[in-house]
Amino acid sequence: MTIFKTTEVSNPDFESNNLRFITVKTPNLKGRGDICVFVPPNKDLKDAPIITLLHGVYGSAWIWAHKAGVHFTALQMMQEEKIKPMVLAMPSDGLWGDGSAYLPHSDKDFETWITTDVNQAVIENITCTSKTSPLCIAGLSMGGYGALRLGAKYPEIYKGLSGHSSITTKSQMHLFVEEDESSYNQENLSDEDVFLLLQKNKLRLPPFRFDCGKDDILIEQNRRLHQLLKEAHIPHTYQEFEGKHEWSYWQEHIKDTLLFFDSLLD
Repeated sequence: MTIFKTTEVSNPDFESNNLRFITVKTPNLKGRGDICVFVPPNKDLKDAPIITLLHGVYGSAWIWAHKAGVHFTALQMMQEEKIKPMVLAMPSDGLWGDGSAYLPHSDKDFETWITTDVNQAVIENITCTSKTSPLCIAGLSMGGYGALRLGAKYPEIYKGLSGHSSITTKSQMHLFVEEDESSYNQENLSDEDVFLLLQKNKLRLPPFRFDCGKDDILIEQNRRLHQLLKEAHIPHTYQEFEGKHEWSYWQEHIKDTLLFFDSLLD
């Protein structure tokens, strides 16, 4: 049974490159939210994994596909049998200010939009997925913060987590947005910090990884998170590569995320 009052889905006659578009109205956004979906061209696919990819500041549902060509990368990896077929769900963050941080605030629940609405919208409208589809979540920058934070807070939802060039706590949002940082404040301060949530649920966490470019503006924050996790004996994978906080880096290293998730879905 649908949970959405209204839903619009793109017409297959006008779609291209295996991308579909879904718009749903949800009370969590007090309006509409958009999702770009890559659907593998496999007519016999059932219960396909759903990989949610969260974007960074300034972006929207289109950006992973049209800035990084992630749908082409994923399809090539599938054709080369490096990964199994999987659906990529690329939602907007709710389009608040320069970025919502995927936190509940400003009388909207951008968190539940991602953890509940996006998954339900894909399952209702993409026939190769179902309620038994395994779920993973990843993101870049603000989206990396969202993926790691939401995965840590709701470890029962996701099979794996991955972050690229991630913000690691709400206090870093000011590096990118013009909105007042207090807009993002949470009642529970531990909800704002990736490490504190990972530590809180350390016995229930799904496997997770994160990486950062050596010349990235957030490299020291990512190194700090890695060190805190080591000291807390929380299993994880952390990698550093050449690169900056830019699309060429994410275009290349999303491959690491897809390979990581594939290894969890055997």
